[in-house]
Amino acid sequence: MLGRTKKSGAGRVRRVLTALMLAVILPAGLAVAGTGATANAAFDQRAFDFVTDSSMGPIKSRIWRAADGNTNRVVYLLDGLRATNDISGWEHETDVGAYLASWNINVVQPVGGQSSFYSDWYAPSNFNGQQTTYKWETFLTQNLRNNLSSRLGFNPNRNGVVGISMGGSAALTLAAYHPDQFSYAGSLSGYLNISAPGMREAMRLALLDSGRFNIDAMWGPPWDPAWLRNDPFVFAPRLRDNGTRVWVFAGSGLPGGLDQPRSPIDYFNTGNAMGLEAIALANSRAFQIRMASLGANNVTYAFPAVGTHQWGYWQEQAHIMAPDLSANIG
Repeated sequence: MLGRTKKSGAGRVRRVLTALMLAVILPAGLAVAGTGATANAAFDQRAFDFVTDSSMGPIKSRIWRAADGNTNRVVYLLDGLRATNDISGWEHETDVGAYLASWNINVVQPVGGQSSFYSDWYAPSNFNGQQTTYKWETFLTQNLRNNLSSRLGFNPNRNGVVGISMGGSAALTLAAYHPDQFSYAGSLSGYLNISAPGMREAMRLALLDSGRFNIDAMWGPPWDPAWLRNDPFVFAPRLRDNGTRVWVFAGSGLPGGLDQPRSPIDYFNTGNAMGLEAIALANSRAFQIRMASLGANNVTYAFPAVGTHQWGYWQEQAHIMAPDLSANIG
């Protein structure tokens, strides 16, 4: 009887979690990027455009030079699911580029990659007429890396990579498989257990909602090995064995001082941000347990009592993370 009760309870939890994800992610995508209270809504004049050729065509990045002029310390900042082709959400919504530059870190913000998970896809999406295949992992670890080194003299090794939401899991993936390039990886409200019940279905719906992308073109059907390759919960031993310095943040999903809804759409966005952050927290906690089971001691976890899925909390956490990032790159 006890065993059946536990199984029934676990099943109810899975069904509730799946229902929550489908209800929240379908209208909102895996990132509520753009609803934060710190929006600049303008290009930062302290940064400059840096264009790199790739199989996807020319890709723009935005660069902040380290305040002391060094070229040895570099961090990449990855965007969320609804990344746009004109400017990164990091620049549009936060001061993090300039702030990290003041810590004598060169900041690189790749622009674009909507719904890409910064991954190398199998094929173009056939739902939205995409003409070229996403090859973001190749771009970040070869094209951009080499171009930054040859043109700006940036150190191609022991860089940092930090991402929000979609970019959070991607940051850990890049560090796991490219340890010579990335000695530091930060996930802010990332999805770090994508094999959890309901996650693959939720991600499928999220990509459809954000640009009508067919997720089968990314990692194939749910039984394809690419899903496991890109799941931080699965490749966690790589991060331990690489000695990667990892930072994992997720809020509780409860609104805090940075959530100040005033209109019906604000309340709608805050509700979505609460649900999304609750999922990110569950994923991040699962990753924490997984790393603990491996005896890994190379991760800092930040799980504050409040915080929703929005830029204000990610900016705040990037400021908190800065000393640790500074100490573990270059």
